[in-house]
Amino acid sequence: MSDGNRLVRVAERARARVAIRIDGRTVEALAGDTLLTAILLHQGHLRHSEFGDGPRAGFCLMGACQDCWVRREDGRRLRACTTPVAEGLAVETGPDPAW
Repeated sequence: MSDGNRLVRVAERARARVAIRIDGRTVEALAGDTLLTAILLHQGHLRHSEFGDGPRAGFCLMGACQDCWVRREDGRRLRACTTPVAEGLAVETGPDPAW
């Protein structure tokens, strides 16, 4: 059953669990998931459009479009669609004041 998220895992749930933090909240992902998969499973959207057309979930999902940038706690940017989850990874999805 979906809770409104854009992505719902329906199979392959036996992989090792990995704890990550998204916007300060600790969530579980599965080893081998991309960061974008984890984000969409747990909060339903990647970010809100800065142009006012609502929540965004990434666009191309393969690292070509520049739509899924997030940042680590230290400010470094990551592409959520091509970054595999790793134990302890912490990211912020909201707008960065420096952008």
